[in-house]
Amino acid sequence: MIKVLGHKSPDTDSTGSPIIWAWYLTEVKGTPATPVLLGEPNTEAAFVLKRWDLPKPQIISDVAAGEDVVIVDTNNPAELPPSINDANILQIIDHHMLAGGLKTRTPIDITVRPLACTATIMHDLMGADAARMPEAIKCVMLSCILSDTLEFRSPTTTAHDREVAESLARDLGISIPDYAAELFAAKSDVSAFSDVELLRMDSKEYNVAGKELRVSVLETTSPATLLARKDSLMQSMAGVATEDGADQVLLFIIDILREEATLLVPNDLVRQLAEASFGAKVTGDTVVLPGIMSRKKQIIPMLKL
Repeated sequence: MIKVLGHKSPDTDSTGSPIIWAWYLTEVKGTPATPVLLGEPNTEAAFVLKRWDLPKPQIISDVAAGEDVVIVDTNNPAELPPSINDANILQIIDHHMLAGGLKTRTPIDITVRPLACTATIMHDLMGADAARMPEAIKCVMLSCILSDTLEFRSPTTTAHDREVAESLARDLGISIPDYAAELFAAKSDVSAFSDVELLRMDSKEYNVAGKELRVSVLETTSPATLLARKDSLMQSMAGVATEDGADQVLLFIIDILREEATLLVPNDLVRQLAEASFGAKVTGDTVVLPGIMSRKKQIIPMLKL
């Protein structure tokens, strides 16, 4: 049985894409596969599973030596199980920059395309077989695209992502604005999560000028709710950084509706980074970055000290 898995801290794309591709491998290609997760899905991803009556995939902490796996929505070993290079990697489907470090036993099928969403790539790879997707799988695919593009607001959005999403919505009879509002409401409901959980909820590890950074983003239609917890979030950063072997946690609160980010600035290191990276003038413990929506396209490429 092939295991299809995405990255740690699963968002909607990294929860939904394993489900989509496991269906395709099993039902279309005749190669039994099952989706798995590397952690609890975030609130939006959990909403999608419940909304379309899909079981939550099994959560695993590692893979076995020689086990068949397909990797989706990442190619970064830091975001994958510790033993990933001992597994038998069959395929990678992704839309992120190449990180390096994965090793395979044989040549494999790799698809990395500059689209906003892994699910869009999967739609293309299926070709005519995409029409065979049952309604629930189509709904998950639409959810992934709307989530990753922030309903086409993100600068990562391409015309093709939008075309696929609109085609799926027409086929399903779903209003994109109405459904996106449901998604973002679920994404914004973080009341049940601790500060530590929020700092790790949607985070990735990067090295910038010799500093190990955990770069976290929280996308929301209610930034005031998160900013009300600003002090305790900043107090929790040091402990999370120490536990995760990082020098600093960066937290960007993305305001989906105003299309801007607020970066929490707990110390001089983050202040220096904000000023060097974004040309911002920091005078307090937060700084607003107009137009910043995408970690992949607008945050990570800009980070410098």
